Amino acid sequence: MTQVAPAADSRSLAGRLTPLLVAAACLLGANGLSVTMISVRAKSEGMSDALIGLLGSCYFGGMIVGVLLTPFLIARAGHIRVFSTLAAISAIAILAIAFTPAGWLWMVVRLVSGAAFCGTTMVLESWLNSIATNSSRGRILSVYRIVDMIAVMGSQFMLPAFGPLGPDILIVLAILFCFALVPISLTSERNPAAPPARFFDPLMLWRVSPVALVAVFTIGLTNGAFRMVGPVYAEGIGLGLETVAAFIAIWVFAGAIFQYPAGWLSDRLDRRVVLGVFTVGAGLACLFISGSSTRLELFAGVFLFGGFALPLYSLCAAHANDNAEPGQFIDVVAGLTLAYGVGAMAGPFIASLVMEQFGPSAFFLYTATLHLSLVVFIFARIVSRDAVPASKRHRFVWLLRTSPMIFRLARNDKPDAGEPPAK
Repeated sequence: MTQVAPAADSRSLAGRLTPLLVAAACLLGANGLSVTMISVRAKSEGMSDALIGLLGSCYFGGMIVGVLLTPFLIARAGHIRVFSTLAAISAIAILAIAFTPAGWLWMVVRLVSGAAFCGTTMVLESWLNSIATNSSRGRILSVYRIVDMIAVMGSQFMLPAFGPLGPDILIVLAILFCFALVPISLTSERNPAAPPARFFDPLMLWRVSPVALVAVFTIGLTNGAFRMVGPVYAEGIGLGLETVAAFIAIWVFAGAIFQYPAGWLSDRLDRRVVLGVFTVGAGLACLFISGSSTRLELFAGVFLFGGFALPLYSLCAAHANDNAEPGQFIDVVAGLTLAYGVGAMAGPFIASLVMEQFGPSAFFLYTATLHLSLVVFIFARIVSRDAVPASKRHRFVWLLRTSPMIFRLARNDKPDAGEPPAK
């Protein structure tokens, strides 16, 4: 008997993707706004720079928890139920800020928010990967990246519109998280297969690529700190809310633009050289910002910092993949995620202590020092280890730092034929 394909599979690609992308826009925009809002709100509530840094550390710690637990939850309850649960938890967590005094309880809220956000993005990216084919994968990934950039940039300007204090901004965020439930709950798509849930060897990434491990950890220290402490720095030097929103949006926009020259160069040269050059650029941009005296100079510096700093993660992932053997991909992905998460946990707290001790201007000096120190390690490895032959290099792919599932979407991993099944 001839079997009829499920209705969901017979729909156009656009029809199948639209619910997921609408949900993604709500989630990514809400999360991008919440990270900026919580920093500004905490400062307005009188929290010290150190405690604000700890809020960021708790958030990234929650993301690590989400990476470890979400695959087990999906295997147990399926994509739709897990997404609905975690999106609801995100809304509850953000509303809880209105009822809890600024301080240690907010740490718990941010831990929960980080875990829930990572879980919802894992569901979405796993789902997108199940829909993607070899012919549509590039288009899906490109559209998803555009949705992310527009949502995160656009949401920043809700902060001056609604203000960081009072219930209004919290209600708007809760609405966005809840609205993400609607297209997912009503979709006719079937639950795709659960992503593999497995533990990994934490030393695997070091054996595969010491440069990728050290660089991703350093990027976590710097970019994680900027995302959480950057708004505090901007307010500390006297910028208004509209300017703080533009400050973050310019950083995100520049990172998107610079991904393309980074990828073009790294596909043709030793990726470690390109990684070193972009790291130098990020460090010099930080020094330029620390010495800026006008708003134009500040924005130009932030543009250059975002442009050079944000592609570093994708460059590290591409270099690690070039060095990985068949069967190592899952462990490499997990290692990159964990290394970035640990760095991002420590980064905001360390940066906040530096600012508290030496003032806002020290923030970018601290960031420049980390980047320029990383350059020394990168070029030491270039001298001691040969480059990966061009024939073995994979194509560079611009990756979001949302969940490990973005690697699978980019790499056509369902899983690969060369990889053993998850245990």
